[in-house]
Amino acid sequence: MKLYWFIANIFQGLFTACWTAFWISCALVMLVLTLNPDVPLAMARRFWGPGLLWGARAKLAIEPLPNVDWSQPHIFISNHQSMIDICAAFVAIPVNIRFVAKQVLKYVPFLGWYMWATGMIFVDRSNRERAVRSLALAGERIRGGANILAYPEGTRSRDGRILPFKKGPFVVALRAGVPIIPVAIEGAGRVLPADGFGVRPGTIRVKFGEPIPTAGLTDDQRDQLMRQVRDAIIDLTASIGGPGGDKATTIAKVGRECEAEDAKPKSKALEKTGS
Repeated sequence: MKLYWFIANIFQGLFTACWTAFWISCALVMLVLTLNPDVPLAMARRFWGPGLLWGARAKLAIEPLPNVDWSQPHIFISNHQSMIDICAAFVAIPVNIRFVAKQVLKYVPFLGWYMWATGMIFVDRSNRERAVRSLALAGERIRGGANILAYPEGTRSRDGRILPFKKGPFVVALRAGVPIIPVAIEGAGRVLPADGFGVRPGTIRVKFGEPIPTAGLTDDQRDQLMRQVRDAIIDLTASIGGPGGDKATTIAKVGRECEAEDAKPKSKALEKTGS
């Protein structure tokens, strides 16, 4: 049986690489032809994501969507179990989305090119000033009509329990003044574990919470907003069979982007996002 899964995962890995290279190449060509970054994003939702889920033999079960005006920009905040979360999010969210991603992904062949060309937000947590500029850019993209997806845990949960949140995405939400939609993903870690490429067939469940407004909130209410969103995701995850999480520990240890936001005086880039 181990030999079977070893061989199956080799073929799945090859399929993933070839499928990704093919569709990203097509998406980049379409971007050049149309000069519209929404076109390659739509291709990811309709072709790339569903194809990778099929290759992993993963079934996507999406709970009924809340009553949302999808024509307006939102920030989607989700828990993070696996790299396959990205495919599930592209398919489950009914609008084009851009990710807040780690800087290192920018240098991955094909994937990094695609993310850069479609306006994804890269955060360099090792550099305070660049992290602040990334947050400012995210705010600008949202005010321009973009939908942003962020994983505030900052890393994949090994046991499915919701980890403490980093502050960066909530800084962006407050500056942009757009609603946050909590998103719960459950089962992705069993389909593709965080510590390897041992893909196994399974069901990935996705559930959306009601939008949480941010308009009119101040910086002093940031931690309260984080707690509200995290509690909502914990409850959503538990409702679809997940382990939930500890509601007592909301905020992660300070990272570079958090240090940058808490530092005084604020940088000019971040001040602009508050205008």
